[in-house]
Amino acid sequence: MAPMSVIGRLKDHPFGVIKAFSFILYGAFAIYSAFFPLYLKELGVSSVAIGLLLAGGPILSLFANPFWGYWSDRLSNVRRILIILLIGSFLSLQTVFFTNSFPFLVTFLLVFFCFQSPLFAQSNSLILEAIEHTNHKFGSFRLWGALGWALMALATGPVMEWLGIRDLWKVCGVMMGLAIVFAWMLPQAQNSGKGESGSSIQSGKKGNYLQIMSDKWFLVFILMGILISIPNAMNNTFVSIYMSELGGNSSLIGWSAFFASIFEIPVYLLFDRFLRKDRRSMFFCLAAVSLLYALRWFLMASATSPYHILFIQALNSITFAGYYYVGTQLTAYLIPPAFRASGQAVYALSWGGLSGMVAGIAGGLIFQELGAHAMYTISAMMALIGVAGFSSMFVIAARMEVRQKNATQYEKTLL
Repeated sequence: MAPMSVIGRLKDHPFGVIKAFSFILYGAFAIYSAFFPLYLKELGVSSVAIGLLLAGGPILSLFANPFWGYWSDRLSNVRRILIILLIGSFLSLQTVFFTNSFPFLVTFLLVFFCFQSPLFAQSNSLILEAIEHTNHKFGSFRLWGALGWALMALATGPVMEWLGIRDLWKVCGVMMGLAIVFAWMLPQAQNSGKGESGSSIQSGKKGNYLQIMSDKWFLVFILMGILISIPNAMNNTFVSIYMSELGGNSSLIGWSAFFASIFEIPVYLLFDRFLRKDRRSMFFCLAAVSLLYALRWFLMASATSPYHILFIQALNSITFAGYYYVGTQLTAYLIPPAFRASGQAVYALSWGGLSGMVAGIAGGLIFQELGAHAMYTISAMMALIGVAGFSSMFVIAARMEVRQKNATQYEKTLL
């Protein structure tokens, strides 16, 4: 079947376009995430310098996520913002690959981060807007992203063995070009500004971050999320280098990314089916996921072979997918629809911005000076603190729910 006829058929099925776009978008950045640190290592960049360079993304996301979230809400056109972000990401990353000057590499990498860091939050906003008032579930769309991440990372491993890491620009260029093509076909979902919310925030001026952060539940959730996501960001930055130091090749690194994502699919489907969208249930899930994160980092600290890491990475499907899904839904529950893109931008900021900045700088120093085992042991201890924090939030939410039920029953007895 001709490519144009396939595109024509997809345009008639907007939800199919969103799924295909998610597959390609996550696949493109799986390739970047898994192999770009190795590309920098090939250029002779030290572990500390790699951490500092990749920390530029989280630092810039502190400004980029709110900026693009504001304009997405202001224009009520997430698709247009996604297209701008993808074109900017494509051009700046290709410039990074073709520059021979380290200062220019740093400059254009920072430009790339300005466009790349808000992409996932904005794609989530588009999905949530598109499925509002329909029977579709968020997980049934997000699983296509997990599938794209897993399959493209796996397929790219042998390709990079054949081409060499210096030709990473070719694979990234093709995938990001495809993402741009599919972004043009996305439905233009409109933010209705109406819907249920568990927040006391009143709809008003869109993109008002002071109003968003006025919700105490959301504020504490964001602060706890930073604590949990710092170790996750350190792992994302250094796991490929860790595997390489233990004797792993590009194909094995591709398999690691595959195992880290492929089992996200049943996790998303299970959460779609069983997750209760109330504060108590979602904070309980976050506490459980944080406990699994602690187990995962303790296992990584004791790894002695790249094959150990390969199978430990499978826990990512439960830890990251669980936190990502519940966090996205909790944000949608606490923040009114009129602030949806901005709320998701703040959530993305906590997960990849502040935490990624700390992870890149501190993680690089710990990895180089103390080694991977120390880095993962510290990560496990941070996750345990997160378990205590989310457990406390669960208990408070449960007590509030009991008091509300008792108050309702008392009112009924008076009638």
